[in-house]
Amino acid sequence: MKLLVGLVWLLSWLPFRVISGLGWVIGSLIYLLPTSRRHIGDVNLRLVLPDWTAAARSRLLRRHFVAMVQMLLEYGYCWFASQERLKRLMRIEGLEHLRALDGRNVILMMPHFTGLDLAGLRISLETPVVSIYSVQKDPWLDAFFRAKRLRFSTGIIFARQQGTRPTLRALKDGYRLYYLPDQDFGARDSVFVPFFGVPAATIGGLSRMAAVTKAAVLPCYPRREADGYTLVIEPALDSFPTDDVVADATRMNAVIEAQARRQLHQYFWLHKRFKSRPPGEADLYGK
Repeated sequence: MKLLVGLVWLLSWLPFRVISGLGWVIGSLIYLLPTSRRHIGDVNLRLVLPDWTAAARSRLLRRHFVAMVQMLLEYGYCWFASQERLKRLMRIEGLEHLRALDGRNVILMMPHFTGLDLAGLRISLETPVVSIYSVQKDPWLDAFFRAKRLRFSTGIIFARQQGTRPTLRALKDGYRLYYLPDQDFGARDSVFVPFFGVPAATIGGLSRMAAVTKAAVLPCYPRREADGYTLVIEPALDSFPTDDVVADATRMNAVIEAQARRQLHQYFWLHKRFKSRPPGEADLYGK
């Protein structure tokens, strides 16, 4: 593992366009392998883009494999790049929407797009951020990840296993919550609402936390471009949350879908987003 970290450190010295080229080569080769991840991606794209031809979906999935590999190769920037270089690599569009909420509790709603970790570190250079992370099984790796996430002392993180109380307390104390709400965490504590027209188990944490803390919710996403990324911060959702968790989850998924449609190859399609099914529905990922 330490050798792998050393390799990532070496990659961090490469220009962004060189990383992009390496990602194209490696990602295109990995796409050709008949892996379980490719199967998951095939199923997801068939579900969400039923009107596309099989060839068009295959081209999109290949581009997605490339984008995922590019993201992995870019972790050296997250872990080792200076603040000045990070600012050059990740521009921000719509920062005025965040600035307009000075003095208010804010949740930055970040779906799972490539570049999300780089975007989280970048926004922490503008405002104190609190985020939630998954503990790694390897203690050394877990400590390394924690140290790199906190290396600029611009935020705090809590393990998912700690529950939401520490996060809510930090949010009320002035930290902005960098929140990823769009993966399948099981049917428990979730509601089934449409995502690309497919019922998807969706947690109601966003609206519950926004209600408890009276926080404004700003949708955001990173957009990968030829010479770096742009972190797009959209205006705060109006009239959100409501007292209807299902309506809030439906609206959240609609916002994420609209973001994903702008850059389909950069959204995470290799996760079993539709693993949990409503009662009586069959597993969608069985081979």
